[in-house]
Amino acid sequence: MSGIALSIKGLKVNYGSIEALKGIDMNVKQGQIVAILGSNGAGKTTTLRKISGVLEASGGTLEFLGHDITKMQSNKIAKLGIIQSPEGRQVFRDLTVEENLMTGAYTVKSKKTIQTNFERVYHYFPVLKDRKSQIASTLSGGEQQMLAIGRALMGSPKLLLLDEPSLGLAPLIVKSIFEIIKEIREDGTTVLIVEQNALQTLKIADYAYVLEVGKITMEGSAEELSNNPQLIEAYLGGKK
Repeated sequence: MSGIALSIKGLKVNYGSIEALKGIDMNVKQGQIVAILGSNGAGKTTTLRKISGVLEASGGTLEFLGHDITKMQSNKIAKLGIIQSPEGRQVFRDLTVEENLMTGAYTVKSKKTIQTNFERVYHYFPVLKDRKSQIASTLSGGEQQMLAIGRALMGSPKLLLLDEPSLGLAPLIVKSIFEIIKEIREDGTTVLIVEQNALQTLKIADYAYVLEVGKITMEGSAEELSNNPQLIEAYLGGKK
């Protein structure tokens, strides 16, 4: 059985007087793709932002590979190997593809590792190699999403956080990106993915949690959840 990469216990996060996360427990095993599913406003992005250290917790603990990261600053969390590809891509529009990728390597000191990471990103996303001198704003939505994931991979993540990677993309592009996410996991990187696209996500995930208004209402293996009538009704439009 794989070891636990990330352990979350009783996590609470407030926005002013609003409790966005109401004491959630979650484990992410090493070498797995774990999904957090749920509709808008469920607390999915809040969970990722707290894991990255962008938000403060009002309760609970987070442990990553033996390190207590509950109150750790985001730059130190990134150095430990938790790297996020944010919702809405957020690439640097005026920089080239290669310059964007380079910004993801700021925690990596070894030039050799940076070179290896470039090769890895271009292996997953050959189109980025073809466009490495192109300005990011001229890329298609799908290419920008590939760039956002590639930029995160440049930081040598042990845990890759993906926030809504399918958002606003055509189904064929989504399928292709999800296949690459699977390949990233097969190459040894643990992945925590937040998605509204439950059907595609459960096809590649090992385990999944369903968040509803700050609480986990369901969890189980991806196979169990994809056969769960309640989940099918709520998130998969009543059909598999």
